[in-house]
Order: sequence, then C-alpha cells, then structure tokens
Amino acid sequence: MNKLKVISALIFVIIGIVACQKLLPKAPPDNELLDGPVGGLSYEENRRFLAGDVAFNDEIFTSQTGLGSIFVATSCGSCHAGDGKGHPFTTLTRFGQIDSSGNQFLNLGGPQLQNRALPGYTPERIPAGATFSKFTPPANTGLGFLELVSDADILLMADPNDANGDGISGVPNYEFLPSFITPFSNAIPRNGKYIHRFGKKAAAYNLLHQTVNAYNQDIGITSTFQPKDVYTGLNIDPEVSDVTVHNVVFYLQTLKAPIQRNQNDAEVVQGKSLFIQAGCENCHKQTLKTGFSTIAALSNKTFHPYTDLLLHDMGPGLNDGYTEGSATTFEWRTPPLWGLGLSPNSQGGQYFLLHDGRAKSIEEAILMHGGEAQQSKEKFQLLSAQEKNNLVKFLKSL
Repeated sequence: MNKLKVISALIFVIIGIVACQKLLPKAPPDNELLDGPVGGLSYEENRRFLAGDVAFNDEIFTSQTGLGSIFVATSCGSCHAGDGKGHPFTTLTRFGQIDSSGNQFLNLGGPQLQNRALPGYTPERIPAGATFSKFTPPANTGLGFLELVSDADILLMADPNDANGDGISGVPNYEFLPSFITPFSNAIPRNGKYIHRFGKKAAAYNLLHQTVNAYNQDIGITSTFQPKDVYTGLNIDPEVSDVTVHNVVFYLQTLKAPIQRNQNDAEVVQGKSLFIQAGCENCHKQTLKTGFSTIAALSNKTFHPYTDLLLHDMGPGLNDGYTEGSATTFEWRTPPLWGLGLSPNSQGGQYFLLHDGRAKSIEEAILMHGGEAQQSKEKFQLLSAQEKNNLVKFLKSL
C-alpha cells in the first residue's frame, strides 16, 4: 500500500513538472535579443562582463548615492532598455553649439539639458538664443567592434571632395581629446585632433569617453575622469569608482553584435540587392573589420554593422541648427543599421528612428533623408510597392 502511494506521488510530481514546463514561456532565440556577451570570452572576461552588466542595468542612483541635483536619468539602463534604442521619453536635449568654434553656452548648462531635478532644485531650461537638438539614445550592442575599426580604414571610406563623383562625401569628426583619454596606438591625428566615432555627431572618441560623459551629463555623477559637478560647476569627490566605470566600458565593449534573421528569405535577399542598387551601401557600409585587441573575441574580426562611422550632409530637413565637434549642423554620423529590426522591442512596440525619433517607420526614415542621401531616396521612391516592401523587409532582418 505504501509503495503504491509513493508511486502515485511520483507520478503526480512528474505530471506537475511537465505541466509547468508547458506553461513556462520559451526563451527567445539568440538572434531576437540584443543583450548578451560576445562569444569566446574567458572566465575572467565573463566575470567583468557580468559586473558591468549589473552596474549598467541594475544600479539606480539616488541623492544618497550621488544622483545629481539636476539630471536626465537615474541609471544607464533606464535609457537603453534591453540594450536597445531609447524611446521619446528618454530622449536627450543638447544645446548651445552652432559651428566648430565650440559651445557658447557651457556656463549656462550646455551642452546637455538637465530636465529633471531633486526636490528643492529647479530643472534647467534651454537658454534664450540657444539652438538645440534632441537625441534618442542608441542601441548599445556591437560597440566594441566599432571601437576597433582603425583610423586608416575610416579614412579609406572618407571622400571629402567627392572625388568619385557619386554625390557622397563622408568626413570624419576630428576633435581634441579630453585629458583622461589615451589615443589608440594606430591613431592618425590631424593638427592635434583625433577621429571620434561615437554619438549622433561622432563626438565621443571611444567607449571610455562615452561612458564618462554619460555618467556626468546624464546622471550628474562625478568620477576621477570627470570630477566637475554639473550643478555647481565645482570639482567634487568621485561618486562612481574607477573600477565600476571600467567594468561598464568592458560590458559595452563585449556586448554581442546583433545577429541577422531570415537572411535566406527570397524577399530579404532581393531587398538587400535593392538596398545596394539604390546606393544606400555607399554610406551604410555592410562590412568592416577590427584591428588587434587584448580581448581575443574582438581581435581581427570581420563584422557587418552597415555604417562608415563618417559624417554626412543629410540636407536641410535634418538640420536642427546644433552640432558637436567639427561637424556642421546638417551633418550626422551614419548610424549602424544592425539591430534595426529589433528596435520596437525597446521602443514600446513601434519605431522611433533618426537622431531624434521623428520617423515612426523605416520607410518614413528613408523619405526624410536628403543631402548626400537624396539620390538614394529618389531611387527608393521609384521602386514598386513590392520592391519597397522587400527592401524594408531586408532592413528589418538586420
């Protein structure tokens, strides 16, 4: 009798386990996620990745832990849900610079508007006479690969005088380095300035530069790299450790590159061909390569981001009258297209594209292109409805 009870109990447990497994949602496939480390990391590298992941996504700053009196966000992850693109609610506002002479409103809070404040403090307002632009936070994945593209390769893609007559004249954004940045050993400076590559205007040199700026300008957090408090303008003790900053940098460097989906689908294949025929690939370069890295998983790799990391004239429709570095107000860095199809995952189920999220679909974003992209836009407009659908389907596969 007791044996029968035991067998019955075991059967009941097994049925329960099987039933629960059927109710549990399956994990999404790897190519539908932006989060996750690049393959091939060592045990120690995975440990650093996880430490950076916690600091980036889980650490929420408060007034007790250094949150600025005025700020934009309380954590890194709040602007980059699932390491994806930001939403209009997380859009940043930059103001005060109209040309390469620099920002004339640094003493009035520039370049970033701190639109939130702790109780008892007043959020910033855009000063009278200052031009501004809104920047939607980008996706974070694959950044380590982009960081390792050599200056030489970037310059090979540049064509400042449009020597080949294709209407495309991409240029790098040269700017001086902050004191805490050590240039890459293979850097190619010009008059003391170095090629920058991150951000909407390519105004950040590397991921350390980008991370330090984000802590300081977005969250109001000081560090040994940037000790200036955004509210008082005074140098104060660091509110985030060097170890944490470097862990976040390592996390960003070793986030995997987005994985294309459905690349063998007939409509996707035709869409890619149409993308190239329209001249889109002249700026959105499919294939780049990394140089040497102490992180073996990133060293000397070929990858497919669909960017040239250069600035391009995008026409008057995308000229907000604001700029950074040596970029003009109508120049924007070519955004990588990889991960584009997964953007709605972090944008509330829809698209908010271009630098400020004004385009609500891929087709709308294409039609807002001008300047150097005018010819490609016009070629897209001449496509049949099915061809347009296939080209967009290709972009959604990235």
